[in-house]
Formats: sequence, structure tokens, C-alpha cells
Amino acid sequence: MLIGSRLAVKWAYTHMLSAVVGEAMPVLIYGAGTLGIQTKEALQQDRARKYQVLGFVDDNPSKTDRIVHGIRVFNRREALSLVKKISPKVPVQLILAIHELPTDRRKDITEQFLPHQVTVKIVPSMQNWIQGQLSSQQIRDVRIEDLLGRPVIQLDNESVCLSIQGQTVFITGAAGSIGSELVRQLIRYQPRTLVLIDQAESALHDLLFDLRQTMSYALQDTELIPQIADVTDKVRMKHIFRNFKPDYIFHAAAYKHVPLMEIHPYEAVKINVFGTKVMADLALECGVKKFVMVSTDKAVNPTNVMGATKRLAEMYVQSLNRSTSGHPTSFIATRFGNVLGSNGSVVQVFKKQIEAGGPVTITHPDIIRYFMTIPEACQLVLEAAVMGIGGEVFVFDMGQPVRIADLARQMIRLSGFTVDEDIKIKVTGLRPGEKLYEELLCSNEATLPTYNPKIMISRVVAPQHSLMEDALKVLGEQMQLGDDMELVSTLKMLVPEFISNNSIYSALDALTGPVGSN
Repeated sequence: MLIGSRLAVKWAYTHMLSAVVGEAMPVLIYGAGTLGIQTKEALQQDRARKYQVLGFVDDNPSKTDRIVHGIRVFNRREALSLVKKISPKVPVQLILAIHELPTDRRKDITEQFLPHQVTVKIVPSMQNWIQGQLSSQQIRDVRIEDLLGRPVIQLDNESVCLSIQGQTVFITGAAGSIGSELVRQLIRYQPRTLVLIDQAESALHDLLFDLRQTMSYALQDTELIPQIADVTDKVRMKHIFRNFKPDYIFHAAAYKHVPLMEIHPYEAVKINVFGTKVMADLALECGVKKFVMVSTDKAVNPTNVMGATKRLAEMYVQSLNRSTSGHPTSFIATRFGNVLGSNGSVVQVFKKQIEAGGPVTITHPDIIRYFMTIPEACQLVLEAAVMGIGGEVFVFDMGQPVRIADLARQMIRLSGFTVDEDIKIKVTGLRPGEKLYEELLCSNEATLPTYNPKIMISRVVAPQHSLMEDALKVLGEQMQLGDDMELVSTLKMLVPEFISNNSIYSALDALTGPVGSN
């Protein structure tokens, strides 16, 4: 009687709860192992939403056609047939529940199920579970970052910790996408002081508020010092250097949007070139241990003003290293491709366009780009700071490039829509200065390996510092004249590989003869 009464109460409670939460959501769990079983239990314990586990899916033939915890295990072909019968009349969720699922396999599974209006979700890694327990609320949608198509870079944490712990570190552009993630990663290595330099007041305020809310546990040994400042203001920057005496500088401050810099070459030169010069000169003057510049793959054979200014900044930093033998400061540059999730990135643009109902705009059906996540980009910068001895340009092995049209289709499907039915893709044409294909190395560059197989050193010839000083003096004089055409013409002479894709500035090539002929 006691057992029966308890079962009756439990049945009544479950029945009433089911009436409240409504219809059950059909779910397939990909992975019939321990994690799959834990996922099933987490779904059953959810009191806010009702789930109907249709079955497990597994690629291991020894597990298929069996019953695990009362649930049948399907192979992938059988699961797809089941989905086709149910969807799109009833939405189905597919939850990936396999430990350390390789990216290529994750991408393959997702691409097979997405066309059938299936919502694909993923179980987070165990270190992200709350108090070691998995709940259904932690199961998240698969993001485009999860389908990047290559292994994630691994950081040499011990070496970074030994280098950064107890040091004073400057981060310029600290409130930006790269800068703010650098700050978050650096805090974990317990530097004595982090000086956050940015001219964006509101963004810097928001970053500080977020850090003190989410990383207060890690800030006991690190002092955060915000500094509202312009990196081109030498007087202001000299005061900051004198007050805080940095050991390391991560220079991420830059203008990066290609179309905007095509119509504002003055600003691109001012920030990207002369801002880097001010910071690098002061680093040398104050005896900083390492100066790490954040560069871009658009500096390789640049076709736009932004890329050309970043290449010129690389050249100046390298020239300083060449001219300072015996000096304690090492100057290093890092190059990587497009960063997923950064402010103004193509992924952010696509998300907004999808939320607005489309169309999703691409500039060319064949345009391709290299991609990496923000944490990966920052890990490359930290790794470079540790392994660099001075004068290197570090390049990340970014795997296979991604076709932007394919990226758009994947994001539309991940959002639960059908391409060209619910949301259309519109081709708008290449923008001024935009490349069809990105490169990581110039035609005259080669690479050397490092102890990290994902990071290489570009063999770039460093120019003489005296020549770079003369070149930037000429460039500065052109800035004073306020003539954009003359400024870009000078930029073309200083960066011989710069051949513009902007119809306005490409006309200069015909007027001045072959680029670099002087």
C-alpha cells in the first residue's frame, strides 16, 4: 500500500506537469555511450520542458539494433529515415553527446541532418558542467564555430604562465574583440598589473564591469588599470609608460574594416602605422621585454588601404628589431585570418540579416576566407609572446579556407530556416579593396616550423630602420597635405606589393607605372 501510494502520487504529479509543459519535444541523442545516457537522464529530469527520446544514434555497429536504458539504438541511416518521416510536421532535436567529437565528424553529422529541418544541439564538455552535473539548460545549439573544420589550437599554458605571472602588461585596443579576449586569457596567468588602453570610453567601462562580475575570483592577484588614451598621442602614451613601466605590450589597437578605410586612408595611416610607431618607439625607449603586434592576413599582398597600412606597420616593427641588437626589447608580429564573432565580422552580419528575415548578402559566390575563433586568435598571440625571440612574423595554420556562400547556407540552416525558401542569399558584388581569395604568405615568403605544429614563422626580410624612418617621414608629410590620392600613392611606393582593388586608387598604378619600379 505504501509503495502503491507513492507511485500514485508520482504518477499524478508527472501527469499534471505534462499537462502544464505541453507536448513533448522529439529528441534523438547521437552517442549511446556514458555521455548519451547522462544526456537522456538530464532531459528526463527537466521539469520545465517535456522531451520524448526517440532513440540513440551511434556509428558503432556493435551498439546498433540494441536497447540501452529502454531506448533503441539506431545507425545513422535509420535515424535519417526516422527524421524524414517525422519532420517537418513535428520539429526534431538532434543532440550530439560524444566526448571530444572530432570537428570533421561533427560537421558531417550536422550537414546530413540540417536539410531535414532538424535542430542540432551539443552537450558541453564536462569541465563546463555546473558542479559536475549536466542539466538540460546547458545543452546548447551548435554554432558555426563548432563547424570550423579543423582541430583547435592547443596553448603551452606552463610557458605562458612562467612568462606572464607577476609582470606588468599593456593591452592596446583592450575594449575590442581581440583585446578584451586577450585580457580575459591573461588574467588567468596572474600578471601583477594589466593596463587596459583604449579610446572607446563606453566599451572599456563595459569590459571592466564584465570582468569584475565574471572573473572576480581571478582578480585577487591582478590589478586592472583602465586608461582612456589614443595610441597616436605620444605625450599621453609617454606618461602612461613612465607611470606603469610595462614588461610586455600586446598591441591590438587598429582600424580593421576594409571598406571604411578605403574612404578614410588618412585615419588608417594615422592609427595603423603611426599608432604602432608611437607604441613601438616607447617600448624600445622604456626597455620593454616583448612587443607583440596583432596583424592580419590582409597585410599579405594587400589590395586595400587597411592591409597596406598593417603591412607597413609590420615592416617598421621588424626594422626596430633589426636595429637594436643587444637591446632587451623583442619585436614580434602575429598574422591570422578572419575572427569569428568579432565586432563587425561576417558571422555577426549574417546573424543580424537572418534575424531580420533576410536576405543574407554575400559579395561574390566564389569568395573564400580563412577563419578562427577569438580564443584561438588570442592563444596565438600569447604563444608568440612566449616563443618569439624577436623579428618574427608568426602565421597560424588555419586549415582549409571557407567559402562564404557555404558559410551563409550553414548559418541559415543552423537557424532553422530553408535556404532560398525562408531566407534568400543575395550577391552584391565585391566591395572596393576586397580580395576574392585571402593569403597567409606573400609570394616571396617561406615558413619555418615551431614546436607548435599549428604555428609557423614567416621568413620575411626585415628592412633597415633608417630607411623606414625616412619612409614614414615622407608619409607623415603627405598626411599634412590632406590629399588622399597622394597619400595612397606614397603608400604604394612604400609597400611595393600593394596593388589596389579599388577602382579609384588602382588608377594610380597606370599613372605611376609598375608598382615598386622606383
